[in-house]
Amino acid sequence: MGVGVSIFTITLGAILKFAISPTAMTSPVDVHVIGVILMIVGGVSFLLQFLLTSRSTRTARGVDRENLYNGDNPPPAI
Repeated sequence: MGVGVSIFTITLGAILKFAISPTAMTSPVDVHVIGVILMIVGGVSFLLQFLLTSRSTRTARGVDRENLYNGDNPPPAI
């Protein structure tokens, strides 16, 4: 899931949790519980997306440039 889908899932969960009255639905499913579950899934997805994005920008082209240069060997020319 991307960041946009995560935000959409959190928004949909918030709508189900806070904007719909429990008497509006006649089904045996609790709409508020579904809203809380969607907000949790969207939040976890957003955090994972954020962590994976920050991790991938630190290692450009699959090479960790911080740990490559140790003082004795110059970094390779790009």
